[in-house]
Amino acid sequence: MYVKNTKEILDKANEGYYGVGAFNINNLEFLQAIIDGAVEKSSPVIIETSEGAMSYAGDGDFRRGARLFAEMVKEFAQDLPITVALHLDHGHDVEHVVAAVQAGYSSVMIDASAKPFEENVKITSEVVKIAHAAGISVEAELGKLVGIEDNVSVSERDATLVDPNQAKNFVERTGVDFLAPAIGTSHGAFKFKGEAKLDFERLKKVKEFTGMPLVLHGASTVLPRFVEEANNYGAKIKGAKGVPYDVLKEAVKYGINKVNTDTDLRVAFLAELRKALHDDASQIDPRKLFKPAMKAIKEVVMERIDVLGSAGQC
Repeated sequence: MYVKNTKEILDKANEGYYGVGAFNINNLEFLQAIIDGAVEKSSPVIIETSEGAMSYAGDGDFRRGARLFAEMVKEFAQDLPITVALHLDHGHDVEHVVAAVQAGYSSVMIDASAKPFEENVKITSEVVKIAHAAGISVEAELGKLVGIEDNVSVSERDATLVDPNQAKNFVERTGVDFLAPAIGTSHGAFKFKGEAKLDFERLKKVKEFTGMPLVLHGASTVLPRFVEEANNYGAKIKGAKGVPYDVLKEAVKYGINKVNTDTDLRVAFLAELRKALHDDASQIDPRKLFKPAMKAIKEVVMERIDVLGSAGQC
């Protein structure tokens, strides 16, 4: 079942103290694999697209891409026994946000976290008015994460963690539905130089002060088995490190209800695709090459659903 408003899924997760996986897609194969994993686990699932994915799907026209993604996800979800939402991830540009709203997404993220606080409040408030008028929910971000968000780079020097008091003020003034607080994660495959550490004390305060569903960005685990396999078949991602499962469980325990995943899917898919190309060099049918790669994505999705505690919550 396609959910018109992601808030339905996340309010339930907030009340039930579990997390819901939000998985990024760029194409049909990723969508099918994610859906298959969620169905097998009887878990709600959030499908995400970035601004770049919208442009990619629309061959440069992000509005067309948004419509294509919305129709594709709705078509897949309509007869399923699980709840499925479609979310715009890291909407930096209001035009992209409006395109997602008009296309029929279940929720949008407006990410003005790189702006000064008052400007972030102003931009987010404007988007909330637009989205709420269409009956969909809004995510926003406070603080900055290191790494690459689509085409936007944030350095360690510029990264900042969320201020819990500021988060309370921000939520009250904007009317946002769920919040992504920066608590120490980063985007990409190289999240930590040493031990993975998140600021759980800061997270607990944000949860206490806002009471709303919270979102963890930069949350991929970067599973070693897929990193190793990818490197064995020609990839160059040595030293990649993500957020371990036990840390994700702690994050959910202290208030995270939406957990974004992108890098894990990419690494798993490409590791198996590289292997398939190596093992059957005469194969020219892309569907047969994609099959083991899609299976790897499904495996990642199912593992994360177990970690986040959303299995059987539909």
